[in-house]
Amino acid sequence: MPSSGNINRTLFELDLLRAMVMVADCGSFTTAAARLHSTQSTISQKIRRLEAIAGHPLLIRGNRDVHPTDAGQTLLGIARQMLSLNDQMREALAGATVAVTVRLGVPEDFVNARTSELLGRFNRRHPQVKLEVTSGLSRDLAAAYDHGELDLVLVKQRRNSRQGVACWPEPMRWVDSARTPCIGLDPVPLVTFPPRGLYRDELIAAVEGMGRRWRISFTSSSLSGIQGAVADGMGISLLPARAMTREHRALTARQGLPPIDSIEIAMLHRSNAEPLVLELASQFMRLLQRERR
Repeated sequence: MPSSGNINRTLFELDLLRAMVMVADCGSFTTAAARLHSTQSTISQKIRRLEAIAGHPLLIRGNRDVHPTDAGQTLLGIARQMLSLNDQMREALAGATVAVTVRLGVPEDFVNARTSELLGRFNRRHPQVKLEVTSGLSRDLAAAYDHGELDLVLVKQRRNSRQGVACWPEPMRWVDSARTPCIGLDPVPLVTFPPRGLYRDELIAAVEGMGRRWRISFTSSSLSGIQGAVADGMGISLLPARAMTREHRALTARQGLPPIDSIEIAMLHRSNAEPLVLELASQFMRLLQRERR
């Protein structure tokens, strides 16, 4: 038997440790072999291999029973922990479900109670799914989708500018401040999204069509920023009907503003999308169809 200073660096195999624990618990090679569905000679071989690795005798073999040595007692305490951890690992992995991530992009005005309720129901049905939701300008969401960064997106666009899985007309409203209206000012102050932002061209074209002078008074890439600026009397704007608040007043043809029916909501996902993406897309379709009624 080699000395403790020359302990073999081979890893302790769990199968050998299990044999050691069973022999110690049973006090017998014969009984341990029966419980492990093995033979006495095989169990004896495993104990000898374990002793060779440990560099110490681990069991005292008596005429009637078997007892662990001091080194055996030390090994048994750690062996039981290792076997227990192995069992925990096996159980955890047996019940584990591979996490799936669904990356969703929606315009800011879709971040509301209805959307949260929809996503909550989806998450309860699929607790293994991790939802990553991005909100922002439609042009940014479309670009992220084109770069493969999103799986499912809803975007605002001019009608028929891009083919989507499904499209819905988006009702638009001219909005002014309820407290300090600006429509009568000359030039008319306009609150807009940045250049190339949706609604901006429609807004400017409509005011020019009225023969009115105009100026850009406030620009923001944030929907909440646009909503707040209009409410505070910084100018008029063009927004989805869903984005109007109690602090806004709707402007109509009485003020000379034309109806805008050129905007739509488009849903985009890939033809080979995962079933969970398709299920979430179907739920958003039903939500938008209900809102259209």
